[in-house]
Amino acid sequence: MNPPGAWRYPRVLAHRGGGTLAPENTMAGLVEGMRRGFRAIEYDVMLARDGVPVVMHDPFLGRTVAGSGNVFDYDALELAAMDAGGWFARRYDGEPVPLLVEFAQFCKAHGVWQNMEIKPAPGYEIETGGAVARIAAGMFGDEIAAGQWAAVPLLSSFSELALESAREVAPLVPRALLMSELPPDWERRAHAVDAVAIHVNHRHLTPELAQAVRAAGFGLFCYTVDEPARARELLRWGVEAFCTDRIDLIGPDFS
Repeated sequence: MNPPGAWRYPRVLAHRGGGTLAPENTMAGLVEGMRRGFRAIEYDVMLARDGVPVVMHDPFLGRTVAGSGNVFDYDALELAAMDAGGWFARRYDGEPVPLLVEFAQFCKAHGVWQNMEIKPAPGYEIETGGAVARIAAGMFGDEIAAGQWAAVPLLSSFSELALESAREVAPLVPRALLMSELPPDWERRAHAVDAVAIHVNHRHLTPELAQAVRAAGFGLFCYTVDEPARARELLRWGVEAFCTDRIDLIGPDFS
């Protein structure tokens, strides 16, 4: 079982590290968010061909990483040698695809709380969930043993299979269920993976749904909120936290 309680984490997370100000899911993006005062980040994790988790959103190359084919067509060190920054701006040419272990260790060393989104390629849900959970549990074993839950990463995913696998491998690492919009059976599905929080697209949320999620005992997080007025409205509804791409408009202490 997960530890009791709902949202005990920061209110505003930098989406994929640097939002729209730096290439997503890179060390450069992470550093940009930190430079602007953020000490909480959301980022994506999937598996390379050799089973090593890398920080990347798409299951294929071509959008943010130069190349062709799928992520699982390459070993992790091959991906790390690819350019994940040149698409954004020339000054980021050669920015590598990060390995999860190195990225997470950097976050921990600098006091950056982590929402690791498990983003499995199709067919790799169980392997990805287990691998990410195993790394999180190993890296934060002391914090888990001490009950310092606010320091332990939150594992979120749209894949219930991935979350079930994460629970089997590391039951004490908290989990959150991602859903673009809440279906009628949202509460049952969240309980089925022992989620401590529900993450939802803010565009599909209503005040009534927000109240229902909070009343059911779950933390409530929204993605991806880029307008300050909308962020304030969501907070009034009872949303506890959100991520943003506009880290230039919405700072870490936004209220």
